[in-house]
Amino acid sequence: MCTISSLQRKWASDDFSQAKYFSNNRSDLPKFYQPWMDIANNLTHLIEHHQLRPEVNKMQLLGTHMLSGHKQLRLAHLALSSITMGYVWQEGEHNNTKVLPRNLAVPYCKISEILGLPPILVHADCVLANWKRKDPKRPMETRNLDTIFALPGGNNLKGFFLVTLEVELAAVQGIKAIATATEAIWKHDTVSINAALRGVAGSIRKMNQTLRKMDERVDPAVFYGVIRLFLSGWKDNPAFPDGLLYEGVWEQPRQFSGGSAAQSSTLQSFDEFLGIRHNAESAEFLHRMRDYMPPSHKAFIQAVASGPSVREYILFHPSPVLREAYNDCIEALIGLRNYHIAMVTRYITISAARAKAKLASSSQVLQKAPQSLVERGTGGSTIMSLLKSARDATKEMTIGEKGQQ
Repeated sequence: MCTISSLQRKWASDDFSQAKYFSNNRSDLPKFYQPWMDIANNLTHLIEHHQLRPEVNKMQLLGTHMLSGHKQLRLAHLALSSITMGYVWQEGEHNNTKVLPRNLAVPYCKISEILGLPPILVHADCVLANWKRKDPKRPMETRNLDTIFALPGGNNLKGFFLVTLEVELAAVQGIKAIATATEAIWKHDTVSINAALRGVAGSIRKMNQTLRKMDERVDPAVFYGVIRLFLSGWKDNPAFPDGLLYEGVWEQPRQFSGGSAAQSSTLQSFDEFLGIRHNAESAEFLHRMRDYMPPSHKAFIQAVASGPSVREYILFHPSPVLREAYNDCIEALIGLRNYHIAMVTRYITISAARAKAKLASSSQVLQKAPQSLVERGTGGSTIMSLLKSARDATKEMTIGEKGQQ
């Protein structure tokens, strides 16, 4: 029987343990897959010179039999995901392609099937797997990190991915604390429950503090006008009413959501642990996003959801200390969600208004911004209503002195 602790360790082994792998700069695949790596390592140039589609079209169809182990599969998925996004969006919103060629689609879908991931660039690709240390001997910090593959957006794109990675890293102690608290509930160990709740709150506040680095690293105009397009998918996207045809794999087009913060396992884990209950529309979207997570992450969230409830434990075993610690987690999570709303306002809402009002004369980037997702996130959600709904649902979970909300 898998415990939450064992699932948490499995999660870690699938992702952040790649530090050892990539710190040695082994961000490469066997020579057999050099055609993939040559293209993936040169994506920005090929896209900007309108050469990516011709290069992919003449690429040899390679089997997946030479890939060995989970890390090579993840790196291959990242490479083919990045190539796919560039191939689809190379000519912009109105000249996208509706067919992914066989020589790319067949191995890409096979690797995706093995990993339990969809054949599209997901959060687990562009953030959790898309990094390496510049100097293997130096710490894992932003100034010593670089992305493995890059799409258009230059340093802004790198900043977006690497700051998001730092936010994920800030959540690690909180994820560990969830496992500790869940097992402590079974033992009625209130001291450990309290310490774990304090750890969760501290971790969420660290995530909030780290997220604020985004303003230093990413220009809102570049995010809205360039980066967002290459993270966009072909589900809930007016530019793809039928989806994308994966040639040689499926006879009909398939729809998949683009990369989104909703695909991050950390916030969904905190929500389940704290007992946050979203409205029907938000819950449906967030649960669907779990299918875009690595299976070990999804399993961890499901285990937390089906395990003992820390909120119910506190309600049935009244303790001012535990109530205060729990409410501190809620307050921290509200703070994080409020800042996320403010950031989306700057990066999407205001940028969209400027582009729509043709006030982008000072920013040629905004003039090229895609219009199909003006009010939506890259995952296809109506992002502002989703974020506000999540924030409000979090507020409702505060426990009063008499055990009431």
